[in-house]
Amino acid sequence: MQDLKVTLIQSPIHWENPKANREMFEEKINRITEPADIIVLPEVFTTGFTMYPSGCAESYKGETFQWMKHLAKEKDSVLVGSMPTLDNEKYYNRMIWMQPDGSFYKYDKKHLFTFAGETKNFTPGKDKVVVEYKGWKILLLICYDLRFPVWCKNNYSPEQGFEYDCIINIANWPAIRSQPWSILLMARAIENQAYVVGVNRTGKDGKGVDHSGDSALISPTGETLSNIKPNEEAAETITMNRKHLDDFREKFRFAGDWDKFELLD
Repeated sequence: MQDLKVTLIQSPIHWENPKANREMFEEKINRITEPADIIVLPEVFTTGFTMYPSGCAESYKGETFQWMKHLAKEKDSVLVGSMPTLDNEKYYNRMIWMQPDGSFYKYDKKHLFTFAGETKNFTPGKDKVVVEYKGWKILLLICYDLRFPVWCKNNYSPEQGFEYDCIINIANWPAIRSQPWSILLMARAIENQAYVVGVNRTGKDGKGVDHSGDSALISPTGETLSNIKPNEEAAETITMNRKHLDDFREKFRFAGDWDKFELLD
């Protein structure tokens, strides 16, 4: 199977201004010169972590969805990010995985952040979403999901192999809790024998909350493969080596000893 090149874009976000954010991120995306299979933007990249979606949420398959579709085709890359979305009179923190051919997957954030009031303003998702792309299986997560290891847990069987090969987690994770963010990214990689991509925003949001980024790509062995520094605007393209993943799983067959479990509502 082939390697995958992933571009992480760490950036501040204009507060509750989808148009300004689309323009800003389009400029950043167009500056990417190295070919990338997947380009990853932060959580709610159109607005920041607002708790007032009625003023800035978009309809499902609305303007930002169409913008993602256009850019994915133009760059010949998958484009990933989330936005406040209005669908059937409910608001979701919805992650879109947009492929170059216009096909897509959606993931609605399962674990809403009660501490900030997200549960009062958004509807939680129900479904775990694993995308298959170029021979890889990729689990989609949003921010607070990272704190729930059962929801994130990989599965394995000799007949079907691993449930997924990589986690992509996008976030608006505050700087004051940057250490847990970094530790949890590493823990999820090690315990699941998978790559983990974590893309977080930088800068202060409209509520004055500071974000340090600390975006990273972690190998299945727990090694940090990225070089993005905290608090900087940056885009970095990193290769996820398939042979390294397969060789590691073959040599250290921890997955065969994992506990069997089933997720229940």
